[in-house]
Amino acid sequence: MLVTKPPMGWNSWNTFAGAVTDQVIRETADAIVSTGLKDAGYEYVVIDDVWSERERDENGRMVPEHSKFPYGMKDLSDYVHSLGLKFGMYSCAGVRTCAYYPGSFDNEFLDAQTFAEWGVDFLKYDFCTFPKNADPKAHYNRMSMALKATGRDILFSACNWGNDNVETWIRSTGAHMYRSTGDIGERFSAVANIAKSQYDLWRYSAPNCYNDMDMLICGMDGVGYVGHPGLCGDTEYKTHFALWCMAGSPLMMGSDIRKIRKETIDLLTNKDLLRIHADPEHRPPIVSYMHTPDCVSMFKHMSNRQFALGFFNLSDGNGRADLRPWEIGFPTTAGFGLKLKEIFTGEVIDYVDDYIGFSLPAHDCKIFIGEYVTK
Repeated sequence: MLVTKPPMGWNSWNTFAGAVTDQVIRETADAIVSTGLKDAGYEYVVIDDVWSERERDENGRMVPEHSKFPYGMKDLSDYVHSLGLKFGMYSCAGVRTCAYYPGSFDNEFLDAQTFAEWGVDFLKYDFCTFPKNADPKAHYNRMSMALKATGRDILFSACNWGNDNVETWIRSTGAHMYRSTGDIGERFSAVANIAKSQYDLWRYSAPNCYNDMDMLICGMDGVGYVGHPGLCGDTEYKTHFALWCMAGSPLMMGSDIRKIRKETIDLLTNKDLLRIHADPEHRPPIVSYMHTPDCVSMFKHMSNRQFALGFFNLSDGNGRADLRPWEIGFPTTAGFGLKLKEIFTGEVIDYVDDYIGFSLPAHDCKIFIGEYVTK
């Protein structure tokens, strides 16, 4: 099976956008290994848009821009693979990409074969300039078939930004993950709005086809193409990462890994959050109680009779998030309760069977892993 958990890796767009180069990719791959991120499960190194020449060659094939990738994609792919990582690239279902480079519309089989020859393991497939009279379902299915026809295992990351009720049909195309939202930026409002837009849609995410809420902004620190200085700090990064882990979204880092701070590494490699993220049952969370869409609690079934609880304040001021067990079908007459351990502080709550709630500062959260205990 190609995908056994929500994919993890790094994508070039958030920091580098059109400034991505061979050197950036090699240095980033080196850093993913040296920082311990590879050991934590981050394995895909993905080049986003603006990697090719403006036009196809005389044989109709896409060509890497020589000034950025002087050794070609196969040489770069071999280097990434030599580190024990996987190599990813970008194309678009439209006639042109979002930056108006050649897209794959009606060239799916030729482009898939080209990617396979270059040793590509992951394809992000965008949706810009897609003809309005064409069928997105058919064209995403076509690229999926083209990738399979190469004989190479290539993870198919569909990216139509949540359009066309994508969650209801994308799994049937063979995609392994699907973008459910527009683009993220390094603003906590973007994180919060993305999460709130998915409260009723997480249930469509399932093994082998995961709801992708877009790339992580953790550790961008105001730098890069979507960086916004001063708008996010470690509290915002913590809540952002916890939300993505609770939701089981793919974890595709977007910061400059070559310059990443230890605090961000510690967050991205948090073993409890990654255990929640990759739990073998891959169940989506339940939004169990909501004061407002900004102040919510979430319950997530996990394997081995465990569960995760998340308490989130997505507002810009102090807020409160509560768990009322009867809201998740757990009456006080059940004869047992919940034992909880908070993953950031180590705080233990030995027994809860009726109510638990927390006052939280702006943009903050508490995440517990729990088990059932008798009274």
